[in-house]
Amino acid sequence: MADGGSVADPPTRSVAALSLADDGPSSDPALERSQGRIFIKSILQGLEDFVGRKAVVGGWVKTGREQGKGSFAFLELNDGSCLANLQVIVDAAVFPLAQLTPTGTSVLVEGELKKPPEGVKQNVELRVDKVLEVGLVDPAKYPLPKTKFTLEFLRDFVHFRARTNTISAVARIRDELAYATHTFFRENGFRYVHTPIITTSDCEGAGEMFQVTTLFSDSEKIEKDMKQNPPPSESDIEASKLLVKEKGDSVAYLKSSNASKEEVAAAVSELVKAKETLAKLEDRFRLKGGIPHKDGKIDYARDFFGRQAFLTVSGQLQVETYACALGNVYTFGPTFRAEHSHTSRHLAEFWMVEPEIAFANLEDDMNYAESYVKFLCKWLLDHCHQDLEFMVKNFDKTATERLSHVSSMPFERISYTKAIQLLENVRDREFENKVEWGVDLASEHERYLTEVVFKRPVIVYNYPKSIKAFYMRLNDDGKTVAAMDVLVPKVGELIGGSQREERLDVLMQRITESGLPLEPYDWYLDLRRYGTVKHSGFGLGFERMILFATGLDNIRDVIPFPRYPGRADL
Repeated sequence: MADGGSVADPPTRSVAALSLADDGPSSDPALERSQGRIFIKSILQGLEDFVGRKAVVGGWVKTGREQGKGSFAFLELNDGSCLANLQVIVDAAVFPLAQLTPTGTSVLVEGELKKPPEGVKQNVELRVDKVLEVGLVDPAKYPLPKTKFTLEFLRDFVHFRARTNTISAVARIRDELAYATHTFFRENGFRYVHTPIITTSDCEGAGEMFQVTTLFSDSEKIEKDMKQNPPPSESDIEASKLLVKEKGDSVAYLKSSNASKEEVAAAVSELVKAKETLAKLEDRFRLKGGIPHKDGKIDYARDFFGRQAFLTVSGQLQVETYACALGNVYTFGPTFRAEHSHTSRHLAEFWMVEPEIAFANLEDDMNYAESYVKFLCKWLLDHCHQDLEFMVKNFDKTATERLSHVSSMPFERISYTKAIQLLENVRDREFENKVEWGVDLASEHERYLTEVVFKRPVIVYNYPKSIKAFYMRLNDDGKTVAAMDVLVPKVGELIGGSQREERLDVLMQRITESGLPLEPYDWYLDLRRYGTVKHSGFGLGFERMILFATGLDNIRDVIPFPRYPGRADL
């Protein structure tokens, strides 16, 4: 049986009813009528409504086999709406069976939904009357083998991997988490803000950013153009200047000799054209190949945006501008890190959920973060039962139990100093990474706190200022900042957040101490100059949440199109 109903489900039956009505939306004979396809998920959820009815179903063949000495075939059809397949029976008289049975074949079929004979595992099957469309597959060339293969193998076939049970289940879980994210923030009075993907400021101050530039392509165009159309010579320029002088002298002569307005206007027009021609020639004469430089440095004033620009590492700084006007806001979009890391926890392109809360301190921030994570876990338990059970069966036996545990228990809250003290006193294991006050917690430390010490999610707060970003509010001790991380079992850090520094003088000092120039952040400082307000926010790594939910081990398997060093397929 398929998943329980979800508010996110599309109204498939009403759409199908409209499409199959006698008097459809259009009577134009030249317009092909809608087929009124019904999702397999809808059929399995509403068996009583569908059994005995005609239906059009489309999907991809998971397995197909001919039976009865080739008189009919069973097809296990999946359309991606759910994990479950629909058994489809096609007679040889309806369509050539050999074209339908290869794995990966796509079919659109019409037939009657019937209850199968007693004793079989299916609750419903489709007896096909018509095969409306077929996307053929040559089984000898289909790249996905029938034998078992690894998720790593699938990364070489990114365009096909969504056809597998694992990646399609991950896609549905990801979709539900996205829907749950918007639902949570909508229900809590947040506004969704689209922040820029191209930015001129470094939010994290780490410098691991992808640069956005047209200087290279512009240089290549110039060099190509110079080969096809060589620039003018100095003699060409001198000749053009001489022509401008002659045309100018002609205008002056006509004016001094009281020539007619028409004659003067014609001469002035010729002078303007000569000047324009000279300007174009001079521009081309100055053309040079290569990247433009000025004072020994790359001249970014000649770049597309007139300054250095990058792909964003976070939408936080920009979304703060809306928090300081609309109140509670959030952004949810792609972020980028040019970090040469090949670990199972890093991607070059990943998604972040970043709420920003006006008039909020660190405790408010922690409260929202805890509520949000619990909401996501509960949502998955309510809406993704079948896909989660697939993960439990195939990858992580504790996945559902972990979600239930996190959704129902209060999170532990301890200071960074207390966390270090607990880890320093550990005697039952050796950590690979040194534990002492002032170091950033490694994944092994975070997981030990959540999985061994407290056996629940842990929020660690008040980190040393030396390991946190410049925008985090400096505490009264001068050594720590009002930052917090939400740590969860299996993954470690899931959320990082802080109360933002709202004091202008302190923020300017923190930017300078971080070795960053003040000029790119002048607009950010304006938020403190004019109507400053205490505010807080956090960022949840969306792919990390999916890792936590599914129990998969590698972050490259929970994003549709993974980008990491050396790979940017499609």
